[in-house]
Amino acid sequence: MMARNAIIVSVAFVLSRILGLAREVILANQFGTTRTMDAYVSAFKIPDLLFMVVMSGAFGAAFIPVFAGFIDRGDTDLASRLASAVLTWTGIGVFALSGLAFLLARPLTDFIVAPGFDAETRDLTIQLMRILLLSPIFLGFGIAAKGILEAQNQFTLPALSPIIYNAAIIVGAWFFAPTYGVHAVAWAVIIGAIGHVGIQIPGLIRSGFHFRPTLDRTVDGLGEVLRLLGPRVVGLAAFQLNFIAVNAFASTIDASNVSALNYAWQLLMLPHGVLAISISTVAFPSLAAIYSRGDREAFGRLLDRTMRPLLFLSIPASIGLWLVGRPIVTVIFQSGSFDAASTDLVSAALTWFAIGLVGYGVTEIVTRVFYAMRDTRTPVITGVLTIILNIILCALFIGSMGHRGLALSLSVTTAAEAIIMMLFLRYRTGRVFSPGFFGWLVKVVLAGAAMAVAILLTVGRLNRVLDSDTPLIVHLFYFAVCMGLYAFTFAWAAWALRIPEFHTSVNKLIARMPARLRASMTWLGASEELEA
Repeated sequence: MMARNAIIVSVAFVLSRILGLAREVILANQFGTTRTMDAYVSAFKIPDLLFMVVMSGAFGAAFIPVFAGFIDRGDTDLASRLASAVLTWTGIGVFALSGLAFLLARPLTDFIVAPGFDAETRDLTIQLMRILLLSPIFLGFGIAAKGILEAQNQFTLPALSPIIYNAAIIVGAWFFAPTYGVHAVAWAVIIGAIGHVGIQIPGLIRSGFHFRPTLDRTVDGLGEVLRLLGPRVVGLAAFQLNFIAVNAFASTIDASNVSALNYAWQLLMLPHGVLAISISTVAFPSLAAIYSRGDREAFGRLLDRTMRPLLFLSIPASIGLWLVGRPIVTVIFQSGSFDAASTDLVSAALTWFAIGLVGYGVTEIVTRVFYAMRDTRTPVITGVLTIILNIILCALFIGSMGHRGLALSLSVTTAAEAIIMMLFLRYRTGRVFSPGFFGWLVKVVLAGAAMAVAILLTVGRLNRVLDSDTPLIVHLFYFAVCMGLYAFTFAWAAWALRIPEFHTSVNKLIARMPARLRASMTWLGASEELEA
């Protein structure tokens, strides 16, 4: 069941991220790395903060463990009452805070989000922010539906909801932005947010959930949710404040740096979403349920099975983005208003973001492990420490490295956060990984190193082809061949090193082939295992 759910979520994440990437490509083509795009990116900071702190905090780590406990025991009525109470209180909270932010949009922009913008860009940021403040309300209800459905192991509709969201923005950017400008994109965001919650309503109805607004503070489980929510709010606020701090620093450098960092971040989020978020989303309800039953051995096995595929895929992804960042940016973004100068800005940031990809993934999963253990204090403490470290490093790096230093700062602080939480987890559980894990990890790193050698031998030629005046089809063909070579090199090295998960998967694939074809593949060294 977990494997099937992981496939559903992964496929939906891939589609969502592809649409998200298409959204960014269209925005890049329309606006490039201009002040208009800087304003659009900056206008999201406060709405995103409200969404993450209030709704994502409540219906993520705080709500799911308690709700899943009721469902696991068969107490569906208590689960429905709890969901109604949490939804009522958080709905009121996000409405009130969005209204307050609407009134304070100017000082929030001038002193916190983008103090370095000129007057015209600040005014545009304020206009867009006031539109986008509707998004946390609708996205909030969407994340509430997502939490309720995922706690009942229903992943399909929650996984599809981001696809609807991204599709609406693409329509707005492609068809309406040329006539109505960036304001059309902001309104498309709101329509997408409405679609995000709308597509999940049928699933809520089928699940038997009945929303009954209530302000009753004595609902069973509500006190536990509030106890978990307090630290979670602080932790999520720290995470978002990291990005607000980076945005504020970037606004003081020069035009284009805010949007350049955003494009690079979106590219990083493609593998992060497909790997870390999809894996942790599926594992989290099971981790919470197993921990609530007190089965520590099963909890440890599931954690180990969760971490291995993440590291096996994120390590080569990190190396690839680090070494092939410029060709990737060139192929994906460079057209229309996004020129070669924009490519240089974005690829420079992506290089430094890429080294933190593994840290982002580990942090995503380990944070949810602590939430499954109903420990929100540890992630909060590490989150607060890392935001302090991030601000210090931003101030230190910005002078010598510019916007690249801001990307490096986020990568360093996230890696530090991952290491700290892993140490806390080891202290809490005694042993985090199964015997042989670190030997396995060395093999994955060696396979990644083999891929890095292949990249270094060919990336110079790849850049020269992409910078030449040859037809686009030649650029795409050469790029695809190189990407295939790099992936094949990693896969070959993983097979040669006999990394168990990869080796087993390939053997199963070969076993399903016709006998004649299988016999012709003895060069892989799999025949003895298959015959056995």
